[in-house]
Amino acid sequence: MNFLAHIYLSGEDDGITIGNFIADGIKGKKYRKFPLQIQKGILLHREIDTYTDSHPTVRQSTARLHENYSHYSGVIVDILYDHFLAKNWKHYHELPLDVYVDNFYELLRNNFTILPARIQRMMPYMIADNWLLNYATVRGISTILDQMNVRTKGKSKMNFAVLELEQYYDEFEAEFTSFFDELIIFSKEKLDQL
Repeated sequence: MNFLAHIYLSGEDDGITIGNFIADGIKGKKYRKFPLQIQKGILLHREIDTYTDSHPTVRQSTARLHENYSHYSGVIVDILYDHFLAKNWKHYHELPLDVYVDNFYELLRNNFTILPARIQRMMPYMIADNWLLNYATVRGISTILDQMNVRTKGKSKMNFAVLELEQYYDEFEAEFTSFFDELIIFSKEKLDQL
């Protein structure tokens, strides 16, 4: 799952939300230097990633992309799934997506000093280009995929994956919907355990 899904699956706790958002940059046991709720968010993120990577529905989505994008297929599916979450947001949350996203950006601003340096550097671009809100459109996803391709110095060719998104749109959306319902239940159970 990508940024929006991880934020959403954190529930309403600010610390867990921050931890879940920053987790990719926190390796090994370094999470222990953060406050307890942020630690829980980091651990939740790891649980979500493990569950997602091994789920048969997600593997079905990545298999559709594997021939053209190899090991980048999983990253692409994470981004595509965030598109379907954003597009169908009203089915998952009572706040409109733009309000939810603005609240999250404000949370980041208010906790800037605790964020890892990599996130501090990325945050202004994320907010200025409103990545999370732009996930809701195919054009927005195309822009994100273009940026990801640049980050891989053109090796991933992820910028072309919007073609598969358009070609297999209904299939990806059905897979996301089926999987995400299960992931919501899984995440709530893990949060209770943490």
